[in-house]
Amino acid sequence: MRGAPYASLVLVTADFDGSPCLLLSDLAQHSRNIAFDPRVSVLLDGTAEYEDPLTGPRLTVIGQAKAEEDPRLLARFTAHHPTSAVYFGFADFHLYRVIVERGHLVAGFGRIHWIEPSELLFGADATALAAAEPGMLRHMNQDHADAIAGYAHLLLGRAGAGWRMTGIDPEGADLRRDGETARLEFAAPVTTPEAARATLVELAKKARQ
Repeated sequence: MRGAPYASLVLVTADFDGSPCLLLSDLAQHSRNIAFDPRVSVLLDGTAEYEDPLTGPRLTVIGQAKAEEDPRLLARFTAHHPTSAVYFGFADFHLYRVIVERGHLVAGFGRIHWIEPSELLFGADATALAAAEPGMLRHMNQDHADAIAGYAHLLLGRAGAGWRMTGIDPEGADLRRDGETARLEFAAPVTTPEAARATLVELAKKARQ
């Protein structure tokens, strides 16, 4: 494309600081464009439930895509998008982190704001929570499926069986059932495994009540 704009649909997972992460094939046109010029914009669309999409929220993140060789981040991406695990064995697939330079939020008609990285990203150190996330997910999914069901059904109003927890970060937890996803927000940020566990216990109690 020699630097010309090119829009493409991709899967996105956010890292602990909120940086978008993408799993891309070298064979795809968007990867060739990134190799030519790493500047990208990622549109995150929150308008699906709105009768008029133009009244719903969407965020464009502007930055540069940088290839990452981070097993933790790969595992996080796979947990959020299970079908992507099959591609990890292919030599042409690589994970990219978008180094955020700015965000452009359209929160609804006429509600438009530029957002700087200091406001858009989570700045506190959550290294300990990031390291503990895989073990916490295994524990929750294997031993506390009832609590996860309570989060989905009673706190988030979602139906159906088989909900699993796919991610835990400072501001909440992500749930998934087949192709349906849900977000469990924390009342206050957490940066340690102990604080995250305490918050999940409190939310489980809230669901039972």
